[in-house]
Amino acid sequence: MMDPDFHRFARSRDHQRCAHRLIPGGAHTYAKGDDQMPEWMPVVVDRGEGAHVWDLDGNRFVEYGQGLRAVTLGHAEPRVNRAAADWIARGANFTRPARVELEAAEAFLDLVGADCVKFTKDGSSATTAAVKVARAATGRDTVAICEDHPFLSQDDWFIGTTEMDAGVPQSVKDLTVGFPYGDLDALVEVLDTHRPACVVMEAVRDESDPGDYVRAAIAACRERGVVFVLDEMITGFRWSARGAQGLFRLDPDLSTFGKALANGFSVSALAGRRDLMEAGGLNTEKDRLFLLSATHGAETHALAAAIEAMRIARDEDVAGQLLRQGARLRAAVHDVTAAAGLGDWVGTAGRDCNLVFFTKDPEGEPSQPFRTLFLQELARRGVLAPSFVITTAHTDDVVDQTAEAVAGALEVYARALDAGSVDGFLLGRPVQPVFRKKAGTVWTSVSRPGGDGAVSEAPAVRTTPHA
Repeated sequence: MMDPDFHRFARSRDHQRCAHRLIPGGAHTYAKGDDQMPEWMPVVVDRGEGAHVWDLDGNRFVEYGQGLRAVTLGHAEPRVNRAAADWIARGANFTRPARVELEAAEAFLDLVGADCVKFTKDGSSATTAAVKVARAATGRDTVAICEDHPFLSQDDWFIGTTEMDAGVPQSVKDLTVGFPYGDLDALVEVLDTHRPACVVMEAVRDESDPGDYVRAAIAACRERGVVFVLDEMITGFRWSARGAQGLFRLDPDLSTFGKALANGFSVSALAGRRDLMEAGGLNTEKDRLFLLSATHGAETHALAAAIEAMRIARDEDVAGQLLRQGARLRAAVHDVTAAAGLGDWVGTAGRDCNLVFFTKDPEGEPSQPFRTLFLQELARRGVLAPSFVITTAHTDDVVDQTAEAVAGALEVYARALDAGSVDGFLLGRPVQPVFRKKAGTVWTSVSRPGGDGAVSEAPAVRTTPHA
């Protein structure tokens, strides 16, 4: 029996078959890989506006987690786009600094409150530069990272701690040590045992107030001459206009920003204390530090977009809007899951501005197959939701539409729970963990006739991510 919606994603499937021949993984970001979506729905976006995207087949979706949380104002925000377009018309890149570089630095530092800032293009580069600054300042090599924070950089000092550690020398892996979040004694033990150059961590990932713990962690680092690096890639401009450090009164030595800094344009930042940052400048007698120096690190249009996005974040209480609409979404999802009697199996978690959802199997255990079934049924109903991370473009009507889609998806989910499996309901393999040793499937589920789930006979869909 052919799934009645199978044809709706034909162009995206054709596109991705070609993409996998030319682009390793079929995308330039692992989190956007086909293995992160239901197998027969490898949605390829043609355009976006506000809370919505349209794919190559003309399907319209409400999209959550826009740009992997890089977008807070909705796609193609007109004021941000105009600011970028004005500088594109003047020129994108010159042999000398452009005036927009100082304007962006002043706007950033006025908002965030650090002494100095260097802009670059991605969060990994900024955070790796922070590690380099710390190593130069302390003369130490070891890096201590919070092992409960899933991604800090694509560079070897972090990736060597994951399953995808191929190509990272063991000598580099040995220079990174981990500590658990929230356990100050465990952090102090790592500091005293390993004497690292720096600690790299996020402030918080949920709705809690981490202020006391993080302030104590900063104090423990300073007592031992360890540089404290706060990763604000997710919290920056989302938790508050000044990030987690502004909201919770934190004083990191260095901090890194990206994602929402420019509403999807490629800008990231390393900010911090002048005595640390000036090692990469011209007003120092220390050995020069090659801090950040990228050909495209200060593209004019991206910095102009950042200036406008920061202005909007400050003047229009973007963080407050995200909290309010996220709270409305949380309540709406709670209402429909409760009405379906599935509140113990499907629900939301996290701070309202940064919601994720959980999916559980009949035994009440977290389940990737059931997560994939939920993703499949939401996409079938016009909602693209690897998370429930919201933007200011997610209006009340958009939230209501999402709740209707969740209610419909739960009808199928409930039948799968009753059947004890997603078999016969989910087409293709479940979504896969990004960090895995081999490219093949880790979680499997065989789609077969039975129950009332639709199964496709089309040979283009396989049980591996990209055979």
